[in-house]
Amino acid sequence: MRFSKKSWACIKISIFLLSLTPFLLLVNDTLQDQLGANPIETLHFSLGDWALRFLCISLALTPLKKLLQQSWPIRFRRMMGLFAYVYASLHFLVYIILDLSLSWEIFIDEVPQSPYILVGLLTFLLLTPLALTSTKAMQKRLGKRWEQLHRLVYIAGISAIIHYLWLVKSDISEPLFYAAVMSILLGTRLILYFTKQRRVE
Repeated sequence: MRFSKKSWACIKISIFLLSLTPFLLLVNDTLQDQLGANPIETLHFSLGDWALRFLCISLALTPLKKLLQQSWPIRFRRMMGLFAYVYASLHFLVYIILDLSLSWEIFIDEVPQSPYILVGLLTFLLLTPLALTSTKAMQKRLGKRWEQLHRLVYIAGISAIIHYLWLVKSDISEPLFYAAVMSILLGTRLILYFTKQRRVE
């Protein structure tokens, strides 16, 4: 795809606004008191769902680049990764501020009894350095270490799925769907990696 810089800027702004829409809709539903009987749980789950969706989208862009043999999908990888982190941060803040009322004592008591919280916290911690080093300046500064660091996204993807599976107590069809998507995305990357290694040999 060949577009002018202005066209790419317009496309990026459009995708940015589209990615922001779920948050704005949740804010509107909150203000209109339309989050159902358990608004905190609705916020918590919705933000977590969007964090996982954006994480899957960011992981899908490199295979999409290879499939289409076009470089344009990579233009949006950083944005999608950052939106995954933003929604994951909001997911975490809703739990800490609204669910626990900023009580660290309750948090410390709950963590050992709820493994899914530990895995969720691990996922958030894995995503944090990726968000902090997502700029081009940090990529140049870290060099090869930048690529090694950002491979943590694969572990974050797996731990996010485990967090979701352990969080849901009854119907696990949705987390299983995301698990299937994540398996395809990571499996595709493994195939691409081994194919590249064979060509080098």
